[in-house]
Amino acid sequence: QVQLVESGGGLVQAGGSLRLSCTASGLTFSSYSMGWFRQAPGKEREFVAAASWIGGTPHYADFVKGRFTVSRDNGKNTLYLQMNSLKPEDTAVYYCAAFDSRRSGSYYNPADFDYWGQGTQVTVSS
Repeated sequence: QVQLVESGGGLVQAGGSLRLSCTASGLTFSSYSMGWFRQAPGKEREFVAAASWIGGTPHYADFVKGRFTVSRDNGKNTLYLQMNSLKPEDTAVYYCAAFDSRRSGSYYNPADFDYWGQGTQVTVSS
């Protein structure tokens, strides 16, 4: 049974930082590309960042470039999202997701991901 468990969310003031973690089990982590998405109340789930299973340059949404950094530790089956210079508009539930490298698809499309975590709330106060 595949499980993705996010942690590290919380309440932070604007300009602050948080580090999210996503620990995976029940899958071969190194064979999956991993992504972070977020969903604010009343809005659709949107792509934040992704780290390919083969490494290389991560992918970011334009609105987090220069502020967020995605990384992965295959030895720990864990995906990270370091979030700096947080803004109130970053407030959302953040989800990690796994994308099977054997399939084609797009990191930017939530429907192309195979497994999802339960999400962790990030709230940025002004």
